[in-house]
Parts: sequence; C-alpha cells; structure tokens
Amino acid sequence: MRSVGTLTRADLAETINRKMGFSRAESLDLVEAILGKMSDALAHGENVKISGFGSFVLRDKNERIGRNPKTGIEVPITPRRVMTFRASQLLKERIAKG
Repeated sequence: MRSVGTLTRADLAETINRKMGFSRAESLDLVEAILGKMSDALAHGENVKISGFGSFVLRDKNERIGRNPKTGIEVPITPRRVMTFRASQLLKERIAKG
C-alpha cells in the first residue's frame, strides 16, 4: 500500500476507507477537502494548528544581503513569506520512542 518512507494522499484516503467505512471516492474527497482548507488558510495568512500533531506557522522574512557561495558576490535576497512546521510535544515524544 505505501511507498517506503512517504505517506501519500492515497494512503490517508485508504486509512479513512478502512477505519471509517467511507467509499474510496468519499475518503479521497475528504482528504482533499482537509488539505484544501489548510492550504486556503495558509494562503490567507492564517497559521494552522492541529492539536497533538503540530503547527504550520507563517513568517515574513525581510530583505537581506546574501552571498553567492560560488563567487562570493553579495546579492540582495528579496522579502518573502515562508512556512515552517513545529511539531507538538506529543508528536516529538512519539517520534523519539520510534
């Protein structure tokens, strides 16, 4: 069912199908709806927090001077918005246990 090391949308839908009894199409629609809602919230500048899992946090980075590693020439890096993920304490503990 799963590729090694990667959890896919299809894997999530399959789990919903098996555990909740929804059809495969309904399960995939549910996964797509959840991911769509998360994407829309982030696109509108909202952070996304999933209790017990973690938070997707947006940060605005200011313009700054960077350096080309090959040539050493300084170049301006334009301001941009980046997304980071912060795992919850529960997730960190679960990962540490392996």
